[in-house]
Amino acid sequence: MMERKYFIDWIRVLAFFLLIFFHCTMPFVTFGWEIKNTEQSASLSSIIFWLHQWRLPLLFFISGVGIHFSLNKRSVLSFALERVIRLLIPLLFAMFFVIPLQVYYEKLQTGQITSSYIKFYPTVWNMIPYPDGTLNWSHMWFVVYLFVYCILLLPVFGLFKINTLKRWKEFIANKLSSSIAATLLFIPLAICFFTLYLEWPEQLGLLDDWFVFTFSLTLLLLGYVLGGSARFWDTCEKYRTHFLIIAVVCIMVLFYNYWWKLDIPKQKDFRFYVYGIVNAIHIWLLIMAIAGYAKKYLNYSSRFLQYANQAVYPFYILHQTLIVAFGFYIVQWPLPIFIKIILLLISCFAALVIIYQWVIKPFVLTRILYGLKPKEKKLIPPGKSNDHS
Repeated sequence: MMERKYFIDWIRVLAFFLLIFFHCTMPFVTFGWEIKNTEQSASLSSIIFWLHQWRLPLLFFISGVGIHFSLNKRSVLSFALERVIRLLIPLLFAMFFVIPLQVYYEKLQTGQITSSYIKFYPTVWNMIPYPDGTLNWSHMWFVVYLFVYCILLLPVFGLFKINTLKRWKEFIANKLSSSIAATLLFIPLAICFFTLYLEWPEQLGLLDDWFVFTFSLTLLLLGYVLGGSARFWDTCEKYRTHFLIIAVVCIMVLFYNYWWKLDIPKQKDFRFYVYGIVNAIHIWLLIMAIAGYAKKYLNYSSRFLQYANQAVYPFYILHQTLIVAFGFYIVQWPLPIFIKIILLLISCFAALVIIYQWVIKPFVLTRILYGLKPKEKKLIPPGKSNDHS
């Protein structure tokens, strides 16, 4: 069995932890979210907007890599069943039992309701979608998209189980893994932006979200195709500094011209095409730089990694609801924004650890509802498993 690539686990864990930090800042930025602080920071908004450009593309790419390794040890039918259990069941559970608390606090802050949560909760069973009703997938949109991608791509996954096509996929992956070819893979991302961004701006509603849907699907497919190529990972490691330098230059250009004042192009002109190209280069090369540095310095296991790698999905499901609930009260306190963010981070992580350790982890039912396997994994000896799904 192939040696496990622990750096992929580290990327996944750290990316999801970054997501928790990201959402802890959302009450304090100038664009909309479930709850808002009275005082908001324009400079923080620009930084968070930058993080938004690449954090989920990174996760979709890593998810594609995970699909590659998952299919190495499963049939397509077994993979589909596993996706239902680990994606669809937690999604439905979250929509009916976790996310309604977010909607409650949002409507409470905006004055739409004044009742207790006990009286509010039954409205979720009216089955009226948010914002008119209570039923909402909120931050679980990532799981929605990932599940839809997996189901839609089942025929493709089945074809690449055929030995001839599997070898062809490996051949293409290696050809795309040279330094120049890998760098040029930003082009499909730029094409998505040019053709879909203005007509279909980000909605996260699946059926009316063609830019995000296609952009994220492209990254997932890149992860699926390239994930098994040792040459690709070696390229990321060898040229990691080059990729990072180019990404940083792109970031400077984007902040100076677009992000510092959040002046994103709204029409197809010269600024629009410059933005699309530079941002696509920035996103893709930053992903490869992160992969390269992780492979160089984080390709090892630890007890923390094995704990966090299992905890990260339940953390993801719960984190935004906890942030909204704690944040509803914290934003009312007369404190500086920085202190409020720190308090929100501490309270969120403390609650996540407590709930995971004593409510989710010990019981079969809660493990399944939060996307874990029914039985707790034993510590993985080095190099014994390569399933990053």
